[in-house]
Amino acid sequence: MKENEVKLFQNSSIRSVWDNINEQWYFSVVDIVAALTEQANFQTARNYWNKLKERLRKEGNESVTNCHQLKLRAQDGKKRLTDVATTEEILRIIQSIPSKKAEPFKVWLAQVGREHIDEINDPEIAIQRAMDTYLSKGYDPEWIIQRLQSIKIRRKLTDEWDKHGIRKGVEYAVLTDAISKGWSDLTTREYKDLKGLKKESLRDNMTDLELVFNMLAEATATDMTKTRNPDGFQENMQIAKDSGIATKSARIALEKQLGHFVVSPENNFSNNIDNFETKKLSAQKSEVVEQKYLEKYGKDSDEVLILAHIAHFGSITVKSGLDNLSGISKRTLQRRLHSLVEDGVLKQMGKTNRTIYYSNEKS
Repeated sequence: MKENEVKLFQNSSIRSVWDNINEQWYFSVVDIVAALTEQANFQTARNYWNKLKERLRKEGNESVTNCHQLKLRAQDGKKRLTDVATTEEILRIIQSIPSKKAEPFKVWLAQVGREHIDEINDPEIAIQRAMDTYLSKGYDPEWIIQRLQSIKIRRKLTDEWDKHGIRKGVEYAVLTDAISKGWSDLTTREYKDLKGLKKESLRDNMTDLELVFNMLAEATATDMTKTRNPDGFQENMQIAKDSGIATKSARIALEKQLGHFVVSPENNFSNNIDNFETKKLSAQKSEVVEQKYLEKYGKDSDEVLILAHIAHFGSITVKSGLDNLSGISKRTLQRRLHSLVEDGVLKQMGKTNRTIYYSNEKS
């Protein structure tokens, strides 16, 4: 079985799995029910499917009898057994669901199957589809090329893991965390928290440099695995740690030359934080900013909002900054940051005010 994929039918997510042996898709039935009945609530869609399944079973409908159960990732991130069905079985099931979306869904099912066959015959089609998807989301073309390269490098690593008996799922995640922790000092979850991400892809929200170092760490792990030929999970874990540590040395050397950190709170979804988050930060200023600074600068001052931002996210860059969040222009932001550095509240990393990082107060 191929790893779980999420496919989109109009605005609905349909979890799916490709069976390499039988060369067919399995689709989450409850996701399809939710899409066809336009149920936003998962539990409501699940109840609808349970009642329909019981009725179809009493009628002797073979599509229900032939339904499989596979572990698919649920909304809370955990994998749970879920009713799945093939394209042929799904077509039979949807005949029992009154929906204006039934016909468009049949067309969609046919398209999904055709696209997979096309991609097997010509891998360039899959690459072009990925490129088109990223472009439609507003990503920079040069970043997309790097991202596609990172996918290629990741696949080489997971191929080596497969050869050495590493199981998909938990073991993949643990080794990935070890590599991430090694080069960035952050686990995947900690990295996502830094960027304000929940379910979004971490790699899709990395800067150019972050992607480069992540690729370097995983490419190093691939070569080490080929060279050392590890036996068992623990030996693979040691390689994951060693590749991360080796890449960290390169990261630190570059940071000394650049004058700022590679690991960044920036993301590609909301340019760090949106207006809602700005209001949220404003409401939390008294909790994250020391009282002496609230008294010195004033509770509603630009300086306090900047300090709240840094306390919350760890850093601030003039490039993205607060200019589209709270009405502070870049020039004003630079002046405020310069003033905070002179006051000994912040420490400037590098020769310019392009990137300012929160540091201990100079005493």
